[in-house]
Amino acid sequence: MTKEKLLIVGGGFIGKHLAQYAKSKGYDAFIVSLNKWDSEIEGVNFLQADITNKESLKERLTGIDFEYVINSSGYVDHVEYSNGGRHIIEQHFTGVLNLVSCLEKNKLKTFIQLGSSDEYGGSSAPQSENLRELPISPYSLGKTAATHFLQMLHKTEEFPSVILRLFLVYGPTQGSNRFLPSVLTSILKDESFSVSKGEQLRDFCYIDDITKGIFKALDAPGAKGEVINLASGQAVSIRNVLEKLIDVTKSKANPEFGALPYRSGENMSLYANITKAKKLLDWSPEISFDEGILRTVNYYKNKRDD
Repeated sequence: MTKEKLLIVGGGFIGKHLAQYAKSKGYDAFIVSLNKWDSEIEGVNFLQADITNKESLKERLTGIDFEYVINSSGYVDHVEYSNGGRHIIEQHFTGVLNLVSCLEKNKLKTFIQLGSSDEYGGSSAPQSENLRELPISPYSLGKTAATHFLQMLHKTEEFPSVILRLFLVYGPTQGSNRFLPSVLTSILKDESFSVSKGEQLRDFCYIDDITKGIFKALDAPGAKGEVINLASGQAVSIRNVLEKLIDVTKSKANPEFGALPYRSGENMSLYANITKAKKLLDWSPEISFDEGILRTVNYYKNKRDD
């Protein structure tokens, strides 16, 4: 049998985990990314392109009939519009417009868009998919615009889109600019570091669970055109996360709670209702927060010791 072609857009933390999983499941996997990887994954095809540049993207994708596309492109950036936010909107919205325009649609079965919990803005927790989006940054606006565009395409042209709204994904290989790796660096060095009071409630879901949920959505009956939360469904405070990390590592680090202000407009309670994912995807997270934290800590400890 001919292997089904899967395009993963974005070669970052989530994209690389998706590529490894796709390879293990026998897909003919491709990644399109602006930046060349430090190390390639054997058996995964790499295409270098800027998805905000339609001509460049079309040149790379023309002639390849993908059955599946997972858009994990872009990066979290809460910069204000007047300070470079237009580029963030283009990355997360214009990139989707270009992808839809450049893809061969005759064999496309599913287009998965990875959205963000930030689309909920200040909505009350637990956030469910029937809430109106309330973007409070260029990043969340770009994500919301992409969500609405893909839902419109599904309704008007039966475009096979599924929007998976991710909360906080974590695990091995995540970039040092993200929350857990950044604080772990200081904790493993027994350093003092400035943080907010840490009262925010957040929803952390381990990368392996997220990856399995995304692949469940590729062929899930009834998922097309839907927005589906993909998260743990459990709330944990930022302060508790830091205390857990310090306990697991036996660190002498000193987080200076309250030294930093909360982000302007920050939702203090952002955690998901995952009933819809359980129903439509037959998916539930399997890795507990304690287990996920232990795996993550061990990865970064081993990396530091190398």
